[in-house]
Amino acid sequence: MKSLEIVGFKRANLGKTDAKALRLDAQVPCVLYGGTDTVHFSVPAILFRELLYTPEAHIVDLNVEGTHYRAIVQDAQFHPVNEMLLHVDFLELQEGKEVKMDIPVKYIGVSPGVLAGGKLASKLRKLKVKATADNLPDYVEVDISTLELGKSVKVGAVQTNNYTILTSAQAPIATVTIPRALKGEMAANK
Repeated sequence: MKSLEIVGFKRANLGKTDAKALRLDAQVPCVLYGGTDTVHFSVPAILFRELLYTPEAHIVDLNVEGTHYRAIVQDAQFHPVNEMLLHVDFLELQEGKEVKMDIPVKYIGVSPGVLAGGKLASKLRKLKVKATADNLPDYVEVDISTLELGKSVKVGAVQTNNYTILTSAQAPIATVTIPRALKGEMAANK
């Protein structure tokens, strides 16, 4: 899995007014938990561009004033109106301990239904996966090479190794929909 370094600075004062002052300075208040102690720190907002605004999943190498941690983003909170990043929670990775993370889906193969004129509709872009830090995949491969018109591939059909998919096995990942024009042709041919 890809890793990304983020440099942070410890926060002395916690609370609403101090967090607001940090945000005005283009800093994002953050918390790291899951280890021996909880670390409160702030990070320049610009450093989150490659981490939060991409479809990829990353392991984060946190550098908080010289102390290094390996972590994943557990949660990110955004302002409901202006989409400004308000707060980020990190979970420290422990050796041998399993973590839950949303991993992006990658399609492999070519669907015969799409070749026949259908449209591939992606229902789930990410799947919740549980694994140790070493076994977290970059993406979950979903084979669509047997997907016919009007059919779906479900989470239960995905082959996994070294990790467990926690998303419901009955949930569809992708469906080949039949366009209206093709439905008319199919009805006329019958």
